Amino acid sequence: MRRVTPLLVAVLLLTGLVSAGLVWTGPATALEVGQKAPDFTLPGPGGKPVKLSDLTAKGPVVVFTFIQAFTGT
Repeated sequence: MRRVTPLLVAVLLLTGLVSAGLVWTGPATALEVGQKAPDFTLPGPGGKPVKLSDLTAKGPVVVFTFIQAFTGT
């Protein structure tokens, strides 16, 4: 199996964010503690769409981001 380059992963992630409408489009307000996050859908394994509302229906969800994953730091 061929190794996926970080650039390809970044392009695929950005494409998913653009198609889901999650790319920054201006100032936004932060959520307060206890406030519900807006529903969104992102491509999951195998390209299958994964909705936040489907996951929260099963129980609590933790969303963790790797902000510096591709910065080389």
